[in-house]
Amino acid sequence: MKNCRSPKKSAVNFISAQTNDNRASRKADPSRLKPTESPLDADILKTAPRSRSIMALANRRLSPATIKLLHELGETGDELGVSVYAVGGFVRDLILKKENLDLDVAVEGDGIFFAKHFAKIFGGKVRCHPAFGAAAIVMPDGGKLDIASARQERYEYPGALPTIEPSSLELDLRRRDFTINALALCLNRHKFAIMIDFFGGRQDIRQRSVRALHNLSFIEDPTRIFRAIRFERRLGFPIEPRTERLMRDAIKMGVIENIGAIRLRNELIHILNERKPSGALQRMSDFALLSLIHPSLKLSPKTKRIINKTSKLIDWFGALYPNEQLEQWTTYFLAFCEELAHEEFEETCQRLKLSYKMAARVFSSRRNALMLLKTLEQRIKQSPKTCNSEVYNAFQKTPLEVLLYIAAKSNNDQARKLVTLYIVNLRQVRIELGGNAIKKMGLESGPLFNILIKSLTDARLDGEVASLEEERAFAVKFIEAQKQKLL
Repeated sequence: MKNCRSPKKSAVNFISAQTNDNRASRKADPSRLKPTESPLDADILKTAPRSRSIMALANRRLSPATIKLLHELGETGDELGVSVYAVGGFVRDLILKKENLDLDVAVEGDGIFFAKHFAKIFGGKVRCHPAFGAAAIVMPDGGKLDIASARQERYEYPGALPTIEPSSLELDLRRRDFTINALALCLNRHKFAIMIDFFGGRQDIRQRSVRALHNLSFIEDPTRIFRAIRFERRLGFPIEPRTERLMRDAIKMGVIENIGAIRLRNELIHILNERKPSGALQRMSDFALLSLIHPSLKLSPKTKRIINKTSKLIDWFGALYPNEQLEQWTTYFLAFCEELAHEEFEETCQRLKLSYKMAARVFSSRRNALMLLKTLEQRIKQSPKTCNSEVYNAFQKTPLEVLLYIAAKSNNDQARKLVTLYIVNLRQVRIELGGNAIKKMGLESGPLFNILIKSLTDARLDGEVASLEEERAFAVKFIEAQKQKLL
C-alpha cells in the first residue's frame, strides 16, 4: 500500500465510525457504512460495466477455506448494508488460474468500521490506517486481509503522493495502474462471484496485454512504469504499444525523476523479488532507467552472466529448501551492482535511502563477500585440499544470500563446490554433547569452554568423532589435558 499524506478536508467526507470494543452485540448501524457519493460520479463516469458470474471458476480454483472467507466478507457487507468486493490481483490471478493468497477488499463505505466489525465477529487483530481509510486484519490462522474504503486519488503534480477522497467502486478501480488489475468480484450474497469489469481488463487478460487505464497514468504516478515492466515479465504479457509510448513520453518529460528515493527503492526490491528478474532488469535498461539508481550502473555482459548464474543458484536453493526463507532481492542486488566500484555502491545505497540496518547489512555483505572470495580462491590455489572444518569456519557467519552471490560471482569451480558443500552438508552440523553435560565434567563457562565446543565441532565436521560417546571421550581428554597444563 502506498504511503501518502493525510487527505485534505473536502465537502465529501468519510462517514466516521467508531466501534465500541466493549460492546458484545454483533449489531451495528448500517447507515454509518453507506457509500458516499462523489461529485464526479454523475458528471464524468458513465461507463457501463461488463459483469458476469465466475462462480464455477471460483469453486474450481479456490480452496474451501477461501470460499468460506469470501462468503463471510459478503455476509458482513449484507448485514451492514454496503457493497463489498475482492479487487485487483486476486481477481486477475483467479482468471489466470494462478494462486494468489493476497486478498484485497474494497468496501463502498467505511473500510475501517467494516474491518473492526468483521474482526469482532470472525476473530482477528485489526491495524488501522486512517489516512487511507483502510485496515489490515491478521486472522486467527495467521492469514492477512487488507480492507479499504473505495477511494479516488488526486495528484497535485507528477510523481506527488496522492490526496485521497472517498468514492464509488468505479472511481476506485479507475485509479489503479492497469486494466488487468482493475477488476472486482462482488462478495455480497445476492451477487456473489459476479465479476465487474469497467475497463476491458478481462479482454486484456485474454489478449495477454498490459494496458494503462488512461493517457496520464504515468504522469500521475511514474512508479507505474516499473510496475508495467514487472507485470510484463511476470505474466508474460507484452506492454501494449500505446502504453509503451506513454511510458517513453513520460520518461522523456523527466517525470520519472520526481519519484522519491524510498518509492524507487521499493519498486526495485519488488522487481528483484520476482522469480526471474533478469528480463525486467533488461527492460529497465531498455527504457534508460538504470541511471536513476546510479549513473554508472550498466547491464554489461558480465553483470548479465552473474545475474543468470544467481537465478540458477536461487532456483537450486529453493528446490532443496522450499520452506527456508531467503532474502532473494539482496543476492540479486549484489549481482546487479557487480561492476560498481566500492564508492559507487555506497552511493547507490545512499541514493536508494536504504535504512541504516538494511544499508549496513547490504554494504558490509558486499565488502565481506569480496574479501572472503579473494581469500578462498588464494587458499585453493595454495592447496586444493580443504578440511570441512576450514570451510565451515570460513562461511558460518556469512548470510546465505551472500554465499549464493559468491558462488555466482566466482569463476573457480572449486570455490563454488565449497560453497554448495557448506550449504548442503556442513551448515547444519551440530555436536550432540550438551553444555550441561560438559559442566558436569568439571569445565565451567569461559574461554576454555568455548574452545572445547569449537574443537568438538571441528572434530565432528572432519569425521574425527561420529557419536555422542566419541564426543564425550574427546571432551574428557581435552579437560584432562587442560588440568595437566595447570599442574
